[in-house]
Amino acid sequence: MTGAAWSGREMCWRHAPQDYGAIHFQEDDLYDWAWTPDLQATLPSDLPSGVYGVRLREADQLYIMPLFVSPSLGQASSAIAYLAPTLTYTAYANHARAPSDGAYAARQDDWACAVGNPADHPKYGLSTYHHHRDGSGVGYASTQRPNLSLRPGFLDFVEPKGSGARHFAAGCHITTWLAGGEHGFDVLTDQALHAQGVDLLAPYKVLVTSTHPEHYTEAMWRGLQAYVAAGGRLVYLGGNGFYWKVVANAANDQLFEIRRSEGGIRLWATEPGEAFHAFDGSYGGLWRRQGRAPQRLAGVGFSAQGPFEGSYYRRTQASFDPKFAWMFDGVQGEVFGNSGFCGGGAAGYELDRADVRPGTAPDATVVARSEALGPGFVAAPEEWLSHLVTNTGEPQSSLIRADMTNQTNAAGGAIFSTGSITFAGALLHNKGRNPVSQLLDNVLRHFVGRHLADTHHS
Repeated sequence: MTGAAWSGREMCWRHAPQDYGAIHFQEDDLYDWAWTPDLQATLPSDLPSGVYGVRLREADQLYIMPLFVSPSLGQASSAIAYLAPTLTYTAYANHARAPSDGAYAARQDDWACAVGNPADHPKYGLSTYHHHRDGSGVGYASTQRPNLSLRPGFLDFVEPKGSGARHFAAGCHITTWLAGGEHGFDVLTDQALHAQGVDLLAPYKVLVTSTHPEHYTEAMWRGLQAYVAAGGRLVYLGGNGFYWKVVANAANDQLFEIRRSEGGIRLWATEPGEAFHAFDGSYGGLWRRQGRAPQRLAGVGFSAQGPFEGSYYRRTQASFDPKFAWMFDGVQGEVFGNSGFCGGGAAGYELDRADVRPGTAPDATVVARSEALGPGFVAAPEEWLSHLVTNTGEPQSSLIRADMTNQTNAAGGAIFSTGSITFAGALLHNKGRNPVSQLLDNVLRHFVGRHLADTHHS
């Protein structure tokens, strides 16, 4: 951080070390609990890849610790891989919920949520969406401490139309849907992508993301871009993804740093002169500010946010072109996704849209678009030039939308994006027999190269 002699003439500590004379230590930082093991277990060598849970019981208390089991590098057991956003889970670790009306505690009791509220357990450390006791933002996250929010059944919001599930719990909608259908899949993690890059993804025809892969290292960004460029097919089932740049510690890749500089949806801002990471000296903040907008990676990028509520999609005229018949086979009507376990609809909360200027491919097709979002939605701050003028010159209302897009490249690569963080919550509605489920089934079958099913779920 800046010191007493900071002149303000140089923003990077590497270029003027004499201006940077302090290190910020916080009494409420927590890197590693350094617990000694109480029990150990060796997983069977033939255990299929998947998301598992270790159940720990004491009296009437149940605690489930998730495990992501991946195959050995290069030994894919399926054409499809699911990428668990473990880096984002770490950034949000122990994000406390402290409603004043008691509704949160009441919902936990009603639904037998055994996890509890991280606000009641500050000893486990803070998320990067919290402030230290002196008011400064938390910029470091570690996997080597308890993470109460990385649990099945963790309640993020008390919302009337659905579960209030986000992050790991919301991702379980996807893995449950995949496990219950005809699509076999392997499970990969952000940390593995950071360490192994495109080599991790290369054996798979299709890569499916979770609902909110928000935090990305440069190695992860390059690995995913190389995968699609080489012919891989990306299915992005979320919103506000590929947003913040984070840096891993070179000596320990379980420790990450984030600098929230310039703009973006954030709960604290980086102090002047402190936008460059301490771990590697690189500039921090939004990937968009560094010429790597999410549209370049996934075809859509963060555009708007509102309450935890969802609406529906309406097919565009372009979607009725015969070349998209495979996508909507068995999906009846123009409107779909008006039910779901997250916000009550498939299009909601955090929304991504296509935009050629920051990076959406010119030949990408918007096949469906959200409608009827509530008055609480606003365009993301990086979309504004002033309180009246947006980056595109369009009215704010036109930026508040989720674009469902499809694009291909010359190498056979493809990207299908939903543009919504609540999309996955609609997959299991009516026990999976719904148009959203049918649509995703069609996309996966097409991307893998299988024929469409003779029966449909609409």
